Amino acid sequence: MSAPARDHAAVDPAQARNRADVLGNVLDPRRNAYNLIRLVMASAVVIWHSVPLTGHDIGFEPARQLASRLPVDVFFAISGYLIVMSWSRTPQVVAFLRARVLRIFPAFWVCLVLTAAVFAPVSLLIRGVPAPDGFVGDAVSYVVRNGLLRVWQYDIAGTPLGTPVEGAWNGSLWTLGWEFACYLGVLLLGVVGLLRSRWALPAAYVLCTVGVAASTYGGIHNWYLTNGSRFGIVFVAGALVYRWRNSIPVRPWLLVLAAVIVLASSALPDYGLVAALPLAYLALGVGALVTHPRASIRTDISYGTYIYGFPLQQLLATAGAAAWGVPLFALVSLAATFAVATLSWHLVERPTMKFKRRRPVVGPTDPVATVA
Repeated sequence: MSAPARDHAAVDPAQARNRADVLGNVLDPRRNAYNLIRLVMASAVVIWHSVPLTGHDIGFEPARQLASRLPVDVFFAISGYLIVMSWSRTPQVVAFLRARVLRIFPAFWVCLVLTAAVFAPVSLLIRGVPAPDGFVGDAVSYVVRNGLLRVWQYDIAGTPLGTPVEGAWNGSLWTLGWEFACYLGVLLLGVVGLLRSRWALPAAYVLCTVGVAASTYGGIHNWYLTNGSRFGIVFVAGALVYRWRNSIPVRPWLLVLAAVIVLASSALPDYGLVAALPLAYLALGVGALVTHPRASIRTDISYGTYIYGFPLQQLLATAGAAAWGVPLFALVSLAATFAVATLSWHLVERPTMKFKRRRPVVGPTDPVATVA
């Protein structure tokens, strides 16, 4: 366990207090839109999945890249900010790991079990076909093999069947392993004391940039390098924003500029090479500036929306809903997903998070309390 970390800012805190426009002063832990932004991004994932799950695609590559990647990247950028903030506030290994595990694993495990025990059998009933040989064993295998966040098995005895994308029950869960790997990276840097240095996070960002460039332009196609650098660059970008929060101004024209850079960079083969930092700044800046009470939602169903959207969409597709077209399919998918995600929040996520060790909470919408 490391010694208590000093939360160094890039400028002297006394000077930062005199700059009302810097992120460190603009962000109100009680009133921000981070929960809302995550919900919007999770909904965008469901909407994007509605395209391939109805047998369609987006032909314009810049639009396809933004639709398929930006929502998840925003999740990682916000997590980078909040998780580093969490360690800086409570630099204790056990408490840090407990909070991360309780936030990710219980709902994830319930989703796996429901997919294997409910969604897959229901899909067979919808199609009116008997269970394939070995169905029960494959259902158990689906839960066990995927239980540690590394998704090894996507189908259950070949189901779902009769959909535009057969044999894949959840195309969203695979990113969670990378999210948790980023958490462990923060823990490692925190334990050895590197989070207190000025160079560790910039060095990590440079390494991720090199990885993205090597994967995109260097012809190096390694699963770990490609995905590790892809997710790492936006996570570290969020961490960098936290590191320099007391010197980064949050102004509308800068947010517009960041949005323009993100949109323009979508013309590149990998927009993250240029857009990671602007995207992190945009998401975190907008979330800090939007302080309307209705935007500071307390019921955080973004995680449930993310993990349940795909299997529920596959059930709809099994029932023939893929023929409805993308707009109607997406609308019905969102309605069903929100309902299940709300149940997940109230019955699984919120109750299990109570097992985290008690510490002072800034407010009911404190990002650390609801996310970290």
